[in-house]
Amino acid sequence: MTQTLLSIGHGYSGRATEAATGAGWRVLGTSRSGQAAVTWPDGAAQALAQATHVISWVPPGAGADPVLPVLTDLPTPRLQWVGYASASSLYGDTGGAWIDETAPDAPSTERGFRRQESEQAWQAFAQARGVPCALFRIAGIYGPGRSVFDALSEGRAKRVIKPGQVFNRIHVQDLGAIVAAAAQARLDGPLILSDDLPAPLADVVAYGAELAGLPAPPVVDFDSADLSPMARSFYAENKRLRSIRVGPDLGVALRFPDYKTGLRAILSGDT
Repeated sequence: MTQTLLSIGHGYSGRATEAATGAGWRVLGTSRSGQAAVTWPDGAAQALAQATHVISWVPPGAGADPVLPVLTDLPTPRLQWVGYASASSLYGDTGGAWIDETAPDAPSTERGFRRQESEQAWQAFAQARGVPCALFRIAGIYGPGRSVFDALSEGRAKRVIKPGQVFNRIHVQDLGAIVAAAAQARLDGPLILSDDLPAPLADVVAYGAELAGLPAPPVVDFDSADLSPMARSFYAENKRLRSIRVGPDLGVALRFPDYKTGLRAILSGDT
């Protein structure tokens, strides 16, 4: 029987997930722009009535989750699984320590607290319908068209140095494979989506510049760096991520386990 995934806010990550779904799957992508298969929210009731699986990629706003008020009172006769694309900000700052899905939620920024509120709301939505809810704690997403190469060519790349600070990332193709597998397995609970090599952003920028044959931006100290409040907030948390569920629970092996293999593949067009 055909499974129908309703992908709300169907953009970069949603398209990668759609590409990773196998035979027997149909994807209904929704957007506010009208560029996807179903315009949101006009087609919400019809799409939700068909959906066996639902995932929301829409980030939280200043108040309540922006998607759930549209869905809450709509019938879900075929629903089997819910997924919510969250962020690793749920774990807060660990001082650079390694953490996995067994770590407690400890948001420390406004972004993190908003994500926590949305996660709880989506869990309540799923629980009320008796279906599992996967919470995807996603590291920094990169891939073709959204990588350090683009930042370098557009003059946006910065080599900001904050001693001891590291970040994880996830190639969008690996993200799509993991989410598609989680939907197929009807995974429940938190799941970390990240590569295996946390590293300073400055190292990634330098490596990308070397690969592309471009000059690396000068090194800038974090305290004096010209960063937006949003960009600066990312440096408020320092942690090393790893998943103990992606392989054992889903049988997924990362195609790009570190930023070096991912960037090389982007440059060669092998992704």
